[in-house]
Amino acid sequence: MSKPLSDTALLMRLRTRQLLLLEALGREHNLGRAAAALGMSQPAATRLLQQAEDTVGVPLFTRLARGMEPTPSGEVLVRFARQHLVDFRVAREQMTALLSGLRGQLRVGSVPGALPQLLGPALGEYKRQHPQVAVSVLVETSDVMLGLLERGEVDLVLGRPTERHFDDELAIEQLLAEPQVAVARAAHPLLQQAGIALADLVSWPWILQPPGAPQRSRFEAGLREAGLHVRLDITETASTVATTVLLEASDMLAIMPASLAAHYARLGLLQVLPVELPLRVPPIHLMTRRQRELSPAALGFVEVLRGRATGATP
Repeated sequence: MSKPLSDTALLMRLRTRQLLLLEALGREHNLGRAAAALGMSQPAATRLLQQAEDTVGVPLFTRLARGMEPTPSGEVLVRFARQHLVDFRVAREQMTALLSGLRGQLRVGSVPGALPQLLGPALGEYKRQHPQVAVSVLVETSDVMLGLLERGEVDLVLGRPTERHFDDELAIEQLLAEPQVAVARAAHPLLQQAGIALADLVSWPWILQPPGAPQRSRFEAGLREAGLHVRLDITETASTVATTVLLEASDMLAIMPASLAAHYARLGLLQVLPVELPLRVPPIHLMTRRQRELSPAALGFVEVLRGRATGATP
């Protein structure tokens, strides 16, 4: 029995053209279209696929009447080929950045609570230093942002680890801790009341983040622990803009990080309710993927974030 080939030996036999074909086939599910996308003939693509299957020793695609579907082994190699292309694109961006200063793209995912004290000031400083980096910011709940991070759609996340994520997959670094507060419009009837208790809040409609968001889960658990077993009237949104608009136009209540609430209070839009919430939300963390190197643009931003976090008021 022949000795199994090592990973190095197998990779030496798998050519780049074969990986490109596997990625195109996984996308097109048609050999002719995949071949055309790569600028080769269909017979040449057939030979490349056969050579790849011979190299790994298992069928990679099943030929059907209406196209081709990857086998379970094929799906694994298609994902590998796709990541191979992403990694090469990142490598090219890094080489370009090293030659011409920080350029390229920075993709940041963030929870709303990181904006006033951390992300906003850090981005302002970063863009002054590196105006040629194109920056995109996505704001959502931590569970949504971490899904984007897993798929490589953002470079880093400012949020909170969830139960599904562990530090053997993610590099997790605490940056900012702050309390959560209840807010309402500046002329809310509750603010005319002398003394507000937690029980006074549950009869009012609420704006809360969608189920699965750490803030929402911990708030509902905190109410139960306080003996308030009530069904809240909830409007769900993760958008800070939508939350603020709804608060201004109604008697709804919402939860915000203290710094974000203070920002809107300074603008005269909202006011913090003088009641302590049964809510302990974990600090905001910087999270990146352990198995993926950050680009020079992202590394530069991380350094600015750390400097801001050191000087931020908890």
